[in-house]
Amino acid sequence: KIQGSLLGVLDKTQTAMGSRKMKQWLREPLNHIKEIQERLNAVEILTDQILLRNNIKEHLKKIYDLERLAGRIACGNANGKDLIALRNSLFVLPDMKSELTSCGDPLLERLEESMNALTEICRLIDKAIVEEPPFTVKEGGLIQRGYSEELDKMKDSILDGQSWIAGLEASEKERTGIKSLKVGFNKVFGYYIEVTKSYYDLIPENYIRKQTLANCERFITPELKEVESVVLNAETKINQLEYEIFIETRNFIQGFIGAIQRTSAAISVIDVLVSYAEVSSRLGYVKPIVNSSDAIMIEKGRHPVIEGTIKNGIFVSNDTYIDRKNSSMLLITGPNMAGKSTYMRQTALIVLMAQ
Repeated sequence: KIQGSLLGVLDKTQTAMGSRKMKQWLREPLNHIKEIQERLNAVEILTDQILLRNNIKEHLKKIYDLERLAGRIACGNANGKDLIALRNSLFVLPDMKSELTSCGDPLLERLEESMNALTEICRLIDKAIVEEPPFTVKEGGLIQRGYSEELDKMKDSILDGQSWIAGLEASEKERTGIKSLKVGFNKVFGYYIEVTKSYYDLIPENYIRKQTLANCERFITPELKEVESVVLNAETKINQLEYEIFIETRNFIQGFIGAIQRTSAAISVIDVLVSYAEVSSRLGYVKPIVNSSDAIMIEKGRHPVIEGTIKNGIFVSNDTYIDRKNSSMLLITGPNMAGKSTYMRQTALIVLMAQ
């Protein structure tokens, strides 16, 4: 549970990879002053520039888990929905990059350079894959019309048959007078004409019984069987061709896995920095001064977690000073529930947050 923890206070990330990066940073705080200062300076820029922060936050909301998507594509497990998610994520990157280009912070500008909008992939997916692809990749419905001339010709060739089947129900109802007549399809029996028992006396001679159910019978006609054969054979070939085109598209994207992963890594860092800035702005946190001295000096320190759980009342801030010369040990006394452990943990959390 992140509620009631430091992670719960600090994690206001917008992406899944940003949330994972936040956890990693809390587990592995920095110990090089230069790197710490770089992060703090970036958070300061994002805290001060509210418009920049809000714009980036809105872009981040539209980005899917690129890290996981890259893994699925690399392993050959990605489906059409994954590719559309990748396209939608890449689509927002040019605007996000332009926001960061002239922000004036070295770390943010380096992260911007690491991000690749991959416009070639974006265009390919946009042109090849339908907007709402199915979960499966072998049953057709994946490829946009206009992407493959061969595929379009195959689809056009079965339109007459599909149109005939679509109009069969209405024409047979009119011809036979069977009001409950339905034309259906399943993978085992193919196309069929279904008639309920109350209309058995109206069944025409050219109907061939195919299946008996509890309250109805299913039939075929020679003409329906002939059209079905043409349509299903063509559909099988179309589905196979669509699958081959999809695999070809996915294999092409595999060549950009490294760029996607670098972009994902940069986005995750930006997401965490924006989250820190958001929390700092909301809760009134200040930028710490980190140097190579052996002193810890905290003025008006607050326990970040307990402060957030107090509903009625105010957390009383307090100071801490400790070093290796004059105050190398502090003796904390007081009755039970006076806040001794809170004070110690507060100091540790503030130092962790500073790094």
